[in-house]
Amino acid sequence: MKRKFSLVFILAMILTIVAACGADEKTESSSSGKETLVIGIDDTFAPMGFRDDNNEIVGFDIDLATAAADHMGVEVKFQPIDWSTKESELSSGRIDLIWNGYTVTEERKEKVLFTEPYLENAQVVMTVADSKIATLNDLADKQIGIQALSSALDALNANPISEKVSLNEYKDNVLALTDLKAGRIEAVVIDKVVGEYFMTQQPDTFKILEESLAPEKYAVGVKKGNEELLNEVQAALDAMNEDGTSTEISTKWFGEDIVLK
Repeated sequence: MKRKFSLVFILAMILTIVAACGADEKTESSSSGKETLVIGIDDTFAPMGFRDDNNEIVGFDIDLATAAADHMGVEVKFQPIDWSTKESELSSGRIDLIWNGYTVTEERKEKVLFTEPYLENAQVVMTVADSKIATLNDLADKQIGIQALSSALDALNANPISEKVSLNEYKDNVLALTDLKAGRIEAVVIDKVVGEYFMTQQPDTFKILEESLAPEKYAVGVKKGNEELLNEVQAALDAMNEDGTSTEISTKWFGEDIVLK
């Protein structure tokens, strides 16, 4: 009986070891990615990522990221963050990706990895429709609104006119545009795609100057050192360009295909 018990015990131990090895192999094979990707967004950044009338997070980047996650075989969670801390959120691991109209800059390249750009944009100046401001030079001595720690701020600072304006920084573009409508500021430096969206939502309220401050491109930001995730996201974007998914999403939000391929 004692010998029989020993044999049973040994067999149980062997099965336990085998099961553990199998679990390790499973963990190793799935280590290239998570079951759920947490994506950091500014949920006021229409039409890229924002809340609709039902308080649901929607937008071009939301649809694009959701489709990419589907191609990758993972779930996706959109996490609203303070946009001024986006790189810190990424490096700390609280989010896996920055994907919400995230402009590629040389400074940001030192902090994050970028996919290939998927959309072209520019920083522009937005005023109320009846404003007498018509050129960048007309901004001299004016109160200008801008989102804090955004590429719009970089674009303005790179232009000589920045030394002649009074700058008002805001947490997001919605607050800046609210003050613009109220007359508390006289212009807002903003992403072109965002400005054009608000013009369609509030006709005859705003105008955009013909002169732009800086052309730029949007890409997905990935934590430094995580080339594996970067490659997986890029592969998903490439596949969506091939199968027409990105074209369909672009047409839904912009009325045409403006995705870079």
